[in-house]
Amino acid sequence: MSRSKTSGKSSDTEVILRHWREALPDDRLAHLVKDATRALVRALTIRLAEHKVSFGYWSFLRILWEGDGMTQRELSEQAGVMESTTFAALTAMERFGYVARRRKPGDRKKVYVFLTPKGRQLKRKLVPLAEEVNRIAVRGVAKADIVATRAVLLSIIENLASDELAADRRMPSTRVLANRAGPLRSRPPRAKARKRAK
Repeated sequence: MSRSKTSGKSSDTEVILRHWREALPDDRLAHLVKDATRALVRALTIRLAEHKVSFGYWSFLRILWEGDGMTQRELSEQAGVMESTTFAALTAMERFGYVARRRKPGDRKKVYVFLTPKGRQLKRKLVPLAEEVNRIAVRGVAKADIVATRAVLLSIIENLASDELAADRRMPSTRVLANRAGPLRSRPPRAKARKRAK
């Protein structure tokens, strides 16, 4: 690894830490959680890449290792992503030989996703990488603090889920969000555009 790359990563981390320790120590908790998540994802992504597995595949593999043979829709819901994202990831994962999609006898409508032997074997290689990242992340942190952090994060998840249910809010689809935003820029009708060209 070149010196410039190493110093770049180090300085990025220093900027983030300075932000939290000096500049805005009382900034919103959401930002701190986001920065911590980004660091965890980055550390795992680097390790997964050594095995030719993207972080996007990791999310689906983890779910399938726990419950093989679910529909694409169920997989999307559990991963918390749009079905189009799941479809694209599964297409790539199928090319790599990690999963197979097929219909079950008697249910011709739904497509089910199954791990291949190659996909199952990845668990033995990849889970220890995630465990290593977790160990590194909490290095030097007291056990009681880890327990308290888990309890706080679980409470945050539960509180926000309860708020969503109580207010009957739902995550809008990308299509709905795009329609709400309106067109990015207005274009002149084709006839006007042709007149200008003359």
